Amino acid sequence: MLYICIPSRNEAPTIGVLLWRIRKVFREFSREYEILVYDDASTDETSAVLEPYHTVLPLTVIRGERQVGYARAVDALFRAAGQRTRYPRRDAVVLMQGDFTDQPEQLPELIKRFEGGADVVVAESAAVPTAPTAVRKLATWARRVAKLWPVRAHLSIGGVADPFGTYRVFRITVVRDVVRAAGEAPVTEGPVRVANLELLRRAAALARRVEAVSVEPRYDLRPRATRVQLWPDLKAILRAGWAARKRRAVAAA
Repeated sequence: MLYICIPSRNEAPTIGVLLWRIRKVFREFSREYEILVYDDASTDETSAVLEPYHTVLPLTVIRGERQVGYARAVDALFRAAGQRTRYPRRDAVVLMQGDFTDQPEQLPELIKRFEGGADVVVAESAAVPTAPTAVRKLATWARRVAKLWPVRAHLSIGGVADPFGTYRVFRITVVRDVVRAAGEAPVTEGPVRVANLELLRRAAALARRVEAVSVEPRYDLRPRATRVQLWPDLKAILRAGWAARKRRAVAAA
């Protein structure tokens, strides 16, 4: 079973079509799947858009009554998938965005890597000319920041060039171990890119094998502007690196 986990807030213009494209992929690439959407207290028509899809797709919507943010939405999805599975070594969580940035048509390649033995598969975003300026600049600066000696060990993961993206596959045994290690705390924290980095760092530490696949994200299909904020996002990444360095120093003392 593949649990397609989608954290969503105000994605009414895209979420329905995204689900339909996922359905089309799995009609041609037959696998058992369930879609889990965390609706983070959307104020647009996301809930109404999702409603009719219950009758045509294996869909579960977890509705948040108040906005909790991306990291807490991912936490809820991880815990929901971990509780549903009957075969944790065979099943997986696929985490992807609710707009059209992460392409469902790339799922077969990611899933084949998982079925080939990888516990975590990371979809690394290739540079594309259609990416908004803020996205391209953030990718460039994030790579530079991740090479700075004081924080390098805390902002990089071996074998992964882009640890900040959302699109990934996690074996459920790893998901459960991440949840177990977190206890009552969320499995990850921080703004989107920091949360993705922290989640991957925790999962990679528990995985036997991590693989990366280069994919081309699409930014030209989204009806809204990017949510990337260059300097606030970069500042958050750098701050996360320093915080991790400080925690390690305290633990070693």
